[in-house]
Amino acid sequence: MAKIAVGSEAQSPQQSHEEGLQQASSLARGEGWCADEVVCTAGPHDRAFEEQHSRTSLAVVVSGTFQYRTSTGQELMSPGSLLLGNRGDVFSCGHEHSVGDRCISFHYAEELCDDLAGAGRRKTFGVARIPPLRELAPVTARLATMLRSRVDESAMQEIALQLMERATRLQGRLSRRHRAPDASSLARITRVLRRIEAEPEAPCSLRDLAAEARLSPFHFLRCFESVAGATPHQYLLRLRLRRAAIRLKEEKTRILDIALDCGFGDVSNFNRSFRAEFGKTPRVYRQIA
Repeated sequence: MAKIAVGSEAQSPQQSHEEGLQQASSLARGEGWCADEVVCTAGPHDRAFEEQHSRTSLAVVVSGTFQYRTSTGQELMSPGSLLLGNRGDVFSCGHEHSVGDRCISFHYAEELCDDLAGAGRRKTFGVARIPPLRELAPVTARLATMLRSRVDESAMQEIALQLMERATRLQGRLSRRHRAPDASSLARITRVLRRIEAEPEAPCSLRDLAAEARLSPFHFLRCFESVAGATPHQYLLRLRLRRAAIRLKEEKTRILDIALDCGFGDVSNFNRSFRAEFGKTPRVYRQIA
């Protein structure tokens, strides 16, 4: 099922499918860009249809998992990752091993893409996905926070431009996948990702997660990193930090309590990890409007 709303109109390719499985709504738009929310309830028994990107597109996965297939590769999309789409490329999104997801998709006019890319930068994407890397964390956390209140068009424009700039820059660090993950690996890692998303604050060791995937710790570590684009520790840590960042902006709860609620054993570790991820201490991050 499609995750990308296309064109300058408030329209998305999923509207050509069973509309009961997906809902798309326009969030904001400006000169050369627009943003849409796409919520999908498709599952393993629903067919993945082929679509085509009519504009250069990005999508931030807010929740859920799905398989994305396009000319630049096949990837498992998960919360915090960034889907990349080139104008004119055929693609499909499927839920062979899970049900539902929520994405925020951004679409760009070619003139704006050229301006953002700058001289000497790749004008098209060479990979299908950017995993939840540290450089994406401040932008995806800000987007997730905004979605829980009123969407500000000026702030959304900043996010749209920041995402494109980071996508253009970060893709150069990534290698295109020449062989898609096998169905067994996708099913195992999808199951683990869904468990982590459901209870990110719960204690879980590498051995626990490996048991969930029914693999040895060694093979699980290799499989997880290959499919998800990050190690289990990195993925879990960044999910916890994103949720903490949202709570810092929304609540007046003590930083210590937020740290403990989000799965950190002590506030010192939380402060150190948060500053490494967002470039600011939790206290300073909370104070910035």
